[in-house]
Amino acid sequence: MTSLTDRAPAVTRRPARGTLPPLSRLGAYLLILLGAVLTIAPFYFMFVFATHPRDEIFQLPPPLWFGTNLDENYTSLMERTPFWRNLWNSTYLAVLTTATTMFFCTLGGFAFAMYDFKGKKPLFALLLATMLIPGTLNIVPFALIMQALGWIDQPRALWVPGMASAFGIFLMRQYIGSAIPRDLLEAARIDGATEFGIFRRIILPLSGPAMATLGLVTFVQSWNAFLGPLIIFRSAETFTAPLAIRALQGIANTDWGALMCGVALTVLPLLILFALASRQLIEGLTAGATKG
Repeated sequence: MTSLTDRAPAVTRRPARGTLPPLSRLGAYLLILLGAVLTIAPFYFMFVFATHPRDEIFQLPPPLWFGTNLDENYTSLMERTPFWRNLWNSTYLAVLTTATTMFFCTLGGFAFAMYDFKGKKPLFALLLATMLIPGTLNIVPFALIMQALGWIDQPRALWVPGMASAFGIFLMRQYIGSAIPRDLLEAARIDGATEFGIFRRIILPLSGPAMATLGLVTFVQSWNAFLGPLIIFRSAETFTAPLAIRALQGIANTDWGALMCGVALTVLPLLILFALASRQLIEGLTAGATKG
């Protein structure tokens, strides 16, 4: 005689929704690992090559571990360029551009998100349309305007025009409109706060994640900028770090060890900054995704 449990149909346990079978999960992990290796490899070899002379850099197979030529490469770099001065120029421009962009873009985003005025939608559409214009089209007008102002070989030629960007205003408008309720502003007005006081005491403190994202993106763009500084700066003392690295490359002879040492010194601050602020970057980019 069979029991009820023997006659009960076997229950097939299915994986929970949203989970992958073990083999598929392993394949996904391997794919992510491969992508991580391909992403990290250029940075790793950059630091490795900075410690090798030129003949070892171009040998096959290339060196896979650090060498002993770092001091020679660093000395050659300092002899060929005032590199620390160039690195300071990059820092000065990046900090000023980032600070002014964060302030004015937050101010513009606040106006578009919280105020209703005539021509608001066409003006915002025009602002977004400027993002579709390739930057190379502005090279000649930019150079002529800076020359007319007498700003050639002056750092302000780069950070003053970059005080506000269409992307920054758009990002801050989306964040402020979705994360800060208008009732909070109305309560502040009832309490006697001025409009700039509302901006300084409410909008700025509550817009931290988006401002951190905008600041990180702006800093990296300014730090890596090449075409703008190439047009403006004429002397080695005013070069930024990317221009100084480019100046190391000659037609017939290039000290690739010194060049890679300069590249490593230039990229290292960005890697540290991104490692410290990557979480804020992701939070800021996704903060306004639930509301248009």
